Amino acid sequence: MLNWNDIIRFVNHGNPEPLKKVVKTDMEWKALLSAESYSITRQKGTEQPHRSAMCTHFESGTYQCICCDAPLFDSGEKFHSKSGWPSFTQPVTIESVGHIKDISHGMIRVEVTCNTCDAHLGHVFPDGPAPSGLRYCINAASLKKTDL
Repeated sequence: MLNWNDIIRFVNHGNPEPLKKVVKTDMEWKALLSAESYSITRQKGTEQPHRSAMCTHFESGTYQCICCDAPLFDSGEKFHSKSGWPSFTQPVTIESVGHIKDISHGMIRVEVTCNTCDAHLGHVFPDGPAPSGLRYCINAASLKKTDL
C-alpha cells in the first residue's frame, strides 16, 4: 500500500516504469478526445467541482484512462471526499500512475498522471482516510469506468 512517503520518493527520484507506453501526436489526441477531456488530460486543465455524477457513484468496476484505456483506479479504493472530484486512496498498481511536483498556482502539490500516456489526471494529497492517508483527487473527464 502506498503512503505519502512513497509519493514524495517518486516525486524526488522518479516513478516506477509503466508496463507499456502510449505516444500520440497532439492532433491524434484532439481527434480522439472530447474538448473537455483534451483540455484536462493534455493541457493540465481542471474541471469544475461537483459537476460529475462520478463523485457519488460507487458501483463495482475499474476506472481507466480516457486517453489510453490503462486501468488506473479500482472502485474499492474510491471514497466520498466531498471535494467535488472523484477520490481514491490507491491506484490499481504502483506502475499505473505517475507523480510529478507541481508548483503552479502559487503552491506546491503533487500532480498525478497516467503513467502509460502521461495524461494529466489530477493531484494527490496526504489528507485521505486511513490506512494510506492518501486522497487521489481526479478529474472525472480524465476517466472512464468499466463494470466488473
